[in-house]
Amino acid sequence: MRKYLAEFIGTFFLVATVGHTVIHGGDGVIPPLAIGSVLMVMIFALGHISGGHFNPAVTLAVWMRGKCATSDVPGYMIGQVLGAVAAAFVVLYMKGHPADIAAAHFDQGPLVPLLAEFFGAFAIAFVVLNVATAKANAGNSFYGLAIGFTVVACAFSLGGYSGGAFNPAVAVGITTMGLNALPNIWIHLVGGFAGGAAAALAFGYLSPSDMEK
Repeated sequence: MRKYLAEFIGTFFLVATVGHTVIHGGDGVIPPLAIGSVLMVMIFALGHISGGHFNPAVTLAVWMRGKCATSDVPGYMIGQVLGAVAAAFVVLYMKGHPADIAAAHFDQGPLVPLLAEFFGAFAIAFVVLNVATAKANAGNSFYGLAIGFTVVACAFSLGGYSGGAFNPAVAVGITTMGLNALPNIWIHLVGGFAGGAAAALAFGYLSPSDMEK
């Protein structure tokens, strides 16, 4: 239960930061930097308890890599989604509902945002696997910084195409807050989980000796 609560707390602050910086805020440098920073500090704060996934796509990748027990996967993902929904309601209470800005991200059709979500989730999960689970990096002190800055880089480079969730729990949170249209949530879910799974496959190919038997 401690692991699931840690995932709830970390995801809560991640999604809350998204909402607080984007709603009635702007598309400048502050949201990506704040979001990447809070992810970094939550990983440092809670990683020793749960591994600091805060993202169902990462949980999928870590499970495929063999570093997350099958029995823990539902608890992790439920904790993440509940944390995201709780954060969404807190943000809406504190800041009010945003204007409907979701449609602008999907005018080109679903393929471009789907690719953006896939590549963003792939990058995040791939970095997590390599800096936080690879045997050669055991005991390092930079994993949180590397993961947080991956989110920053993906938000700047890919966020304009899809809204920049790269995380199915964040997708649920931003949809609850009105930052994403409900009919578009499948793009974030499919792209996120596919990216996480592809990252695990790539990690297994590149580092076969690291895969848990």
